[in-house]
Amino acid sequence: MTDNATARPAGPRRRDPERRQRILTAAAQLVAQHGFHDVGMADIGAAAGVTGSAIYRHFDGKSAVLVAMFDQVIDELSRDAEDVVTTAVDPRQAVRRLIRAQVMFVLTDRTLARVYHNEITNLPDADRHRLRRKQRMYIEEWVHVLAALRPEINEAELRARVHAAIGAIQSTLFYQSGLSEQRLIGLMGAAAEAVLFSTELFSTEDPADPADRA
Repeated sequence: MTDNATARPAGPRRRDPERRQRILTAAAQLVAQHGFHDVGMADIGAAAGVTGSAIYRHFDGKSAVLVAMFDQVIDELSRDAEDVVTTAVDPRQAVRRLIRAQVMFVLTDRTLARVYHNEITNLPDADRHRLRRKQRMYIEEWVHVLAALRPEINEAELRARVHAAIGAIQSTLFYQSGLSEQRLIGLMGAAAEAVLFSTELFSTEDPADPADRA
């Protein structure tokens, strides 16, 4: 695949929200399958059912498509987190709702989540740094809620637990589990809860050989 549309046609842009979303959806699917560098604007246009000139009414280039895609991801997650924080009846419910929102995002928007995870390094520096800041703000929503639930834990450990919980959920992006969706939702939610709610830490000492206790 090649990027054979290199110059933006002149003239005013007419923006169609449905067409824009079709372009983003097509781009996510193609980039997930082939990688950012092997997908061109003409490929995206063909998959979205639009011409190259129509794409340029919405986006300045391939990187702009990726940026818009990632902004959409983190903005939706952040809105969900903000809604959870303001409406949950207590911190434990808030944490569980944050977990569920993350699990559902990974399972229902698997393609988009994989592209976000794999391709964010291909963004222009300014956009990558801006999106990383948004991502940190999203993480801080989790940290703030968990701090109310686990006041005995310092901030560094709270943040480490949040990253580990989200990482456990996102691990499902990279393999086919063979489990039903409901079973996988339950398993990933339980794994995230175990990380966040656990009061015991894993021992770094080697477990004793059962023969030594005989």
